[in-house]
Order: sequence, then C-alpha cells, then structure tokens
Amino acid sequence: MKIEKLTAIALEKVDFDRYLLAAAVGKRASAIANGATPMVDMDPKTEKFTNIALVEIAEGKIIINTEV
Repeated sequence: MKIEKLTAIALEKVDFDRYLLAAAVGKRASAIANGATPMVDMDPKTEKFTNIALVEIAEGKIIINTEV
C-alpha cells in the first residue's frame, strides 16, 4: 500500500491531528531503531523505521489516545 494511503488511514485513527500522528510515528520509529520488534511483518533492515511505525498505526496495532 502506498504511504499516502497509509497516512490517510493513520490520520483517521488520531482524529486527523497531524501533529499527534507525527509525534506518535517519531516515538515508535525511535523505539524500533533502538531494537523494538515491529508489530507488523516488515523487516527493519530493509524498510524505513517511520514507514513501519506508520503501518502499525494504520493497521491499529498501536493505539494512540486522543482524549485530553
């Protein structure tokens, strides 16, 4: 699936808050870069960490709390 479509799906998961999505992707990508196991079937040696994090959020593997 294209990154643009994944981003649109992930944005729906965070009530279209781009800043919250960017922060969540960055935090999860950092965790993957530091050795966390991806929750999706993607190889961190061949895929970008941010793309893996975006797929995890879009597929609902990572839940982001949007309540204040």
